[in-house]
Amino acid sequence: MKRTLAAATLSLGLISLPGLASGTYAEHPEAQRFADSMQEKHGFDRDAVLSALGQARYESRVIELIRPPATTPSARSWQRYRARFLDGKRIENGIAFWQAHAAALQKAADQYGVPPEIIVAIIGVETYYGRNTGNFETVSALATLAFDYPPRAVLFRGELEQLFLLAREQVRDPLSYYGSYAGALGYPQFLPSSIRNYAVDFDGNGQIDFDNEPEDAIGSVANYLARHGWVRGEAVAVPALVPSDANAQTLIDAGIEPALTPETLTAAGIVAASANPPAAPATLVDLATPGAPTEYWLGYRNFYVITRYNKSSFYAMAVYELARALRDQYASATTER
Repeated sequence: MKRTLAAATLSLGLISLPGLASGTYAEHPEAQRFADSMQEKHGFDRDAVLSALGQARYESRVIELIRPPATTPSARSWQRYRARFLDGKRIENGIAFWQAHAAALQKAADQYGVPPEIIVAIIGVETYYGRNTGNFETVSALATLAFDYPPRAVLFRGELEQLFLLAREQVRDPLSYYGSYAGALGYPQFLPSSIRNYAVDFDGNGQIDFDNEPEDAIGSVANYLARHGWVRGEAVAVPALVPSDANAQTLIDAGIEPALTPETLTAAGIVAASANPPAAPATLVDLATPGAPTEYWLGYRNFYVITRYNKSSFYAMAVYELARALRDQYASATTER
């Protein structure tokens, strides 16, 4: 849905909105500096940038969603987090998505080395296979965060810049993009910078469309993971046995990047609870649930790569467990045919 500057002016009534110094973002001092920068750095017409920003809205809901909770957050719970993404319907719909796009998924696996189940699981966790891609107008969401949310203004001003560049490259009105409250777009929820850096025209039709062409999302997710270091055929994670007297927290605090050698883990009494674990550096992952024993896993290079998509061990493990469930169900469904 496109709107004119006149319509936006009428709807705003030229009254002061929360977070805005005046009626529209065209008059916001930071937005004017942004327009100057877009002209100087990238050759944009300053007035055209301000016209687009003049049609953007201050989104109070975006601020509410991005802001850390005012009260003390509840304790992390792996089982509660896991339940959001590993249920029968998400697995069932993941199998349907896999079957519908089997050729593209196999092509991506062959080209980038990323298994189909990992690609499907990421899209499943991000947007329920394209069902929940977000309904925030992206210019408005990013303008709100860039100009009226100082804690992360630098990041989101950069993404707003990338959105304008993306729109120019795709010959689209910047106001035509819709996505998450943080500016992520389409099936894979790529930020504008990630689209420009990692998206691929995987169906070969001459355009990248994350709203209507899931094949582009499939190839782009695989390319993103490959570019961040995915190792073809290597393990993601294995369960770990951690003795009660092990100094596990010190090893966890070593960070998410795999740096603990097998010798270091053995010296701490930590062993992989699987046959023939990789003889490679790992990270010790703790999946805590209040009132229940903590699950421990050893995460390898590919586990770390999944965290480049979302910097959370809970996220990476949810993707991995959903991927395993999808792989098993898909194999079973294929055998039964």
